[in-house]
Amino acid sequence: MHVSGKDSSVTSRDALLSTGPGKQIVRQGLFKSKGYRLFNRYKKETQDGFADFADRFASDLHDQIMSDANPSLTQQGFAEEVGSARITLDASEIGRIKSRLESTDAVRDRVSRILDSNFVKMTFPVFNALFDAASEHAGRDHSLKQDVVEGHIIAIDLSEPMDRIVDRDEDLEYLDDYKLMNPYILNIARRKIARGGDRVLATFEAGFAEARKGQYTDELLKSKPDDITEDEMTESYKKYRSVMGTAGKNMALAEPPLGEIFCLGMGRAAEGVGCGNEIEDSLKNRFIKVPSWPLYYSKLAKSVQKGFELTLKKSNLYLQEAGSAVDLLPDDFSHREFLKFLFLTVEHYNQFWYDSLNRAGIWPELASKVPGEQIS
Repeated sequence: MHVSGKDSSVTSRDALLSTGPGKQIVRQGLFKSKGYRLFNRYKKETQDGFADFADRFASDLHDQIMSDANPSLTQQGFAEEVGSARITLDASEIGRIKSRLESTDAVRDRVSRILDSNFVKMTFPVFNALFDAASEHAGRDHSLKQDVVEGHIIAIDLSEPMDRIVDRDEDLEYLDDYKLMNPYILNIARRKIARGGDRVLATFEAGFAEARKGQYTDELLKSKPDDITEDEMTESYKKYRSVMGTAGKNMALAEPPLGEIFCLGMGRAAEGVGCGNEIEDSLKNRFIKVPSWPLYYSKLAKSVQKGFELTLKKSNLYLQEAGSAVDLLPDDFSHREFLKFLFLTVEHYNQFWYDSLNRAGIWPELASKVPGEQIS
């Protein structure tokens, strides 16, 4: 049985049986609980529709790139909006890169690369479920579903090419293509989200601005690993919280109280996943990211092992807050069990990577690579 995502090592039966939350997932699978059935239904719906979505996205993107009469101005505007010229092209490069993307096949290839993301694949079914649940609760039809859901997925997917450009850790030969594509990806997301109405678009814009603030704080903290405060870490986590919280709110078309409940649940769950990502990346990269909760706690405790123990506790605190959103849902809410199952999968994911890191026994290696004063 598989839960979701690209890495089957996390979701294989053996992996699930290795953690407490994973055992609960297996048990729900055996008894075909409502949460398990809903989760699988939306996972299948996403898988069945994913190729068509990718084609629509690539076609829209190709049209925008080819029809832009002033791509240099587009690049400049995007750099100003996101506050970084590192992720845009020099004007002299634009013609050459644009000609590389004249073929729809080339654009389709780049789109498939950036859509090959755990974050996208795990988030898509969640948005579909939340939109259905909110529509059912409000007695609305589903006419806006495709645009609102896909708009937010595309906005989230924008972080993939941007991260690859900054980190230079994969797709090196396509990074210039991504630089050209970025502003058009954001335009497509905005256009789709705007179809949800003024309140939905305003909510997205506010969340996007907050996420950029979080990203900016994250970048500032890279230069001062010895001097990071708890407030700064919380601010940097807006890069997770604002993106997913805003999207959650808009699955209810930003209408209270359901929009706010979704915002709370999705925002806190995203922060929980952020902790899990930092644990997983530390194992795979064999160093601790700057900034991150593992680094913050390791520095204070002067122990890497203690730092990761506290990061797992932090992730569970985030998930407890996400769980409070379930308690706030209306009594007759149709997808309550779906959300409880979803948060269980996040808890398993975090516990699995923490256990894997613990077994790897690489504490001395991680400690030796921590910048600044020596810790154990």
